[in-house]
Amino acid sequence: MAIELLMPALSPTMEEGTLAKWLVKEGDTVNSGDVIAEIETDKATMEFEAVDEGVIGKITVAEGTEGVKVNAQIAILLEEGEDASAMADVGAAAPAPAPATSAAPAEAPAPEAAVATPAPSAPVAATGERIFASPLARRIAAQKGLDLTGIAGSGPKGRIVKADVENAVAAPKVDAPKAAAPAAASAPAAPQSASAEVVAKMYEGRVYEEVKLDGMRKVIAARLSEAKQTIPHFYLRRDIKLDALLKFRSQLNKQLEARGVKLSVNDFIIKAVANALQQVPEANAVWAGDRVLQMKSSDVAVAVAIEGGLFTPVLEDADMKSLSALSTQMKDMAKRARERKLAPQEYQGGSFAISNLGMFGIDNFDAIVNPPHAGILAVGAGKKQPVVGEDGELTVATVMSVTMSVDHRVIDGAVGANLLNAIVDNLENPVAMLA
Repeated sequence: MAIELLMPALSPTMEEGTLAKWLVKEGDTVNSGDVIAEIETDKATMEFEAVDEGVIGKITVAEGTEGVKVNAQIAILLEEGEDASAMADVGAAAPAPAPATSAAPAEAPAPEAAVATPAPSAPVAATGERIFASPLARRIAAQKGLDLTGIAGSGPKGRIVKADVENAVAAPKVDAPKAAAPAAASAPAAPQSASAEVVAKMYEGRVYEEVKLDGMRKVIAARLSEAKQTIPHFYLRRDIKLDALLKFRSQLNKQLEARGVKLSVNDFIIKAVANALQQVPEANAVWAGDRVLQMKSSDVAVAVAIEGGLFTPVLEDADMKSLSALSTQMKDMAKRARERKLAPQEYQGGSFAISNLGMFGIDNFDAIVNPPHAGILAVGAGKKQPVVGEDGELTVATVMSVTMSVDHRVIDGAVGANLLNAIVDNLENPVAMLA
């Protein structure tokens, strides 16, 4: 039976994409794992691999087409021995996929491809629903002793593919979920922004230029609107004396000059946050809907401004890395972020984020928590200002203002205060961070 190739969800936030380039043509034979197209998501241009083997019978979406919805048909794959007549059966027998309303794959199953070697039978979840996986993925899962009901599929319509099972580890089967209690009352709908037509009428007679929203800007608008409306933020503020850090940084940079490493203040901030998450482990957590996930390692996300938006690449195990290693990795990820060459796994995850606008001369600001993170540190510029010393004398110090935005569902006030105090202590006593 002919198989529909569908626009995949290549990132958690992707709702539509641009089919940038076809790397195959009609009549070409493809195997599982072959790269057949390049797709532009809201974040980057990524390669699309074939899940099944067969012959490209028809390309239904031309390259260069924008706004292709996730799970929309983009091509038809014929199995061995099939001819073009099988393509008519696909369109007639299966209804067109419904437009995607979120980045999550649709529930409708994709047709299975026949293969020469029999694959294990398709598993069934505890709820009675069939789990859809490619034959190759099922065989690998059987060899590794994996339960497919606990693996999230990244293929079309949520189908489990080879990469999903290769990256998975054995886990116990998931019990059937308990029936959810009925909601006490339906929540009121969030107020909607004025439509483009209404706003345009307000500015009739004025000169302006309409700027089309790209995928990244749409996602930023949607996610941050949701975050501000649904996350109960609270804010903690501190001033940090940087003189000891700046002196220590200067000494280290002289020693590292021969290696071509130059540490920035931001590198020290990343390390200070990573260490603080270990010092206050209850703050190293993320919100997961109906539970909190307590993280073991310090995975710190750092906001990087790019043209038209921003990325938050994640420095995993930042508490275990040296300042020079963090500096080198951050420079590399920032460069690739600006070139939109980061892989999805490099900007997903993390439990805490840093947004530094000090280089733009901003004294202080309040950042919005990026879910599922529990907090974000907004960093201002370090400036010389008069301060009262411990002996009561007036002196001059370089002071940096920071504001920590916190998700109150995950972190309470006292825990948040302990975390911020630990960050401040690490930055004001930088030598101790290396102990």
